[in-house]
Amino acid sequence: MHSVSKSWLLLTGFIVFYVIYLLFGALVFSCIERPVEDQLRHDMEALKQEFLNLSCVNAASLERFLVKVLTANKYGVSVLKNSSVTSNWDLISSMFFANTLVTTVGYGHTTPLSDSGKAFSILYALIGVPFTMLVLTACVQRLMYPLVFAPVGLLQRSGLEPRSATAVHFLLLLVLVVLCFFVAPAAVFSTVEMSWSFLDGIYFCFISLCTIGLGDFVPGTQPGQKYRPLYQVTVMFYLFVGLMMMYLLLRTFHKMADLHGLTTFLQLPRCEESDLDEDREPIVDNQDEDQTRPYLTEKAASKPLEPGSQTSYNSINKG
Repeated sequence: MHSVSKSWLLLTGFIVFYVIYLLFGALVFSCIERPVEDQLRHDMEALKQEFLNLSCVNAASLERFLVKVLTANKYGVSVLKNSSVTSNWDLISSMFFANTLVTTVGYGHTTPLSDSGKAFSILYALIGVPFTMLVLTACVQRLMYPLVFAPVGLLQRSGLEPRSATAVHFLLLLVLVVLCFFVAPAAVFSTVEMSWSFLDGIYFCFISLCTIGLGDFVPGTQPGQKYRPLYQVTVMFYLFVGLMMMYLLLRTFHKMADLHGLTTFLQLPRCEESDLDEDREPIVDNQDEDQTRPYLTEKAASKPLEPGSQTSYNSINKG
């Protein structure tokens, strides 16, 4: 009964903290962004009045024109003369849209115009999203040995305690992911996208790899951009590999939290329990299973394994 009460108390605490966190975010965003919005609104109103004073167009006609232009722009169709592309639905652009759809990034810059396109998007995502998650999971499972088990074992053999080894490994992996999938791509984006700053590049990488996809920065939309199809294919590859590494990082953190007792303290599911079936029946055959066993400590290695069980991060002795 005490355990159940503690579980409900923790859940209530999580919900209260979540609401407080949302209110804190709302307060900060409102304080930062509202003055900028008010200034932009004032500038646009002044520009509109200046245009009406210098032309014979009445306000109602201008309003109708702007509504149609903004509606078209929402679907990725621009009336500007220097618009970067003639179509948002050529083969490569359509593939880029499909990629953002099934990875749940969804920038929203290009959206289906027709009812049939919207209906197909629902069906396509219904199948594509879980299949993409399956492919990402299979890829991460194959990367667990070379990027997680082997480095942790190497750190343990160098003299570190199991908990210290897992913490050092996670920090090194975090630095690697930040450098290779945030800093370096941001430098490339800020060079290729002439209107982007380095901060814009970091912002785009974070928003994309967290699958938030606000759509305020979309690569490949600059006027006169060279090699746009190749650039979009490269961005698609970056998104897939980046999402895979983010998933690997989250799994590594979850397993480290298991080893340090954080999940037990917060009464959350252990990583071993959440993917038990996955560990026993790998999505792809794991030929590295036997190779991971030398990295177990003597205490963990001496324990009998259940039939069909597989060596894992949590089998390292917690000391």
